[in-house]
Amino acid sequence: MKERFTYSTYIRCSPDLLWQALTAREVTSQYWAGTWQESDWSRGSPWRLVAPDGRTADSGEVLEADRPNKLVISWRDELHEELRQEGHSKVSYVLEEIGTSVKLTVIQESEVENSLAIAAMSKGWPHLFASVKSLLETGYPLEETRAWPVDL
Repeated sequence: MKERFTYSTYIRCSPDLLWQALTAREVTSQYWAGTWQESDWSRGSPWRLVAPDGRTADSGEVLEADRPNKLVISWRDELHEELRQEGHSKVSYVLEEIGTSVKLTVIQESEVENSLAIAAMSKGWPHLFASVKSLLETGYPLEETRAWPVDL
């Protein structure tokens, strides 16, 4: 891969609870701007992130699913033409149980040199996963990640 972004955080929860937070509509919509994901989460299955208005925001395919340890999906932005043109990147979620916490490592990789998608997502991932951490540890996601941006 030519471009790569890696982010890790520790969340006080179980791997199963974090897996659910990453994949279940009723949880993702709380911290991911009212969006939800559609997939059966098995290898080879289609995946998409659905905006609150029903549009497909991002799409791809499940490349690997080892619940609750690792989820790998291909990812393409569907709302921004310049990002869509880059094609699919690969996003890996790695969950490692460490005591009473789970280390979540998110890795996004692209074959595109100077990837605009990697640059854009690397700004959003930390805030999004801080919100997941807040939701799972306190019951409340961060305020800033709750609503869909008005300009999209």
